[in-house]
Amino acid sequence: MAITDWPLDERPRERLLQSGAASLSDAELLAIFLRVGLPGKSAVDLARELLQAFGGVRGLLTTARKNFCAHKGLGDAKYAQLQAVLELGRRHLAEDWKRGEPLDSPTAVRRYLAAALRDQRREVFAVIFLDNRHRVLRFEEMFWGTVDSATVHPREVVRRALEINAAALILAHNHPSGIAEPSAADLALTRRIEAALGLLDLRLLDHFIVGDGDPVSLKEQGGWS
Repeated sequence: MAITDWPLDERPRERLLQSGAASLSDAELLAIFLRVGLPGKSAVDLARELLQAFGGVRGLLTTARKNFCAHKGLGDAKYAQLQAVLELGRRHLAEDWKRGEPLDSPTAVRRYLAAALRDQRREVFAVIFLDNRHRVLRFEEMFWGTVDSATVHPREVVRRALEINAAALILAHNHPSGIAEPSAADLALTRRIEAALGLLDLRLLDHFIVGDGDPVSLKEQGGWS
């Protein structure tokens, strides 16, 4: 049965408008994105099938373009739309940082870093540059590596901080394995960067490791103090 033949209060789009997006299941939300199903299969049926094939929402959102487009009912147009939606979500999370307010919410930092780095397929080292009131000046991905390691140069971090006229920094990098446990190399790198920044009176506020769960704060763990 096509969704247009369903009772109005059971159709995903109408339910979203009436009760909000949070009231819908993953399959129903995906069905609204898909808009149409396939012959003999509603958009919700197709959505359930895709979620099962990709192992859930995260698997669908992070799969490679080739894998995404290989499934019937999907293609380059849907892939482009999905990537645009994901990027809009990231920019929405970062929007408050652009309003000149001090960055004083660890939860907001974790949420943004998870969205920006968690599903990267290789290791990425990024920096949040802040002014002396802890307002965000810029978020930049600075170094990239394989899934095992990234080569990070403290002098480049310092040089960029001076160019931006930053007063404080927050470091972050992801572990593509999904395990956010800080390694000995992570701790050593943090100490090296803090020492380099300290020579110029720049403050290192924290270093977050991004994995499958909430990003882990080295500062909260007493990692380098």
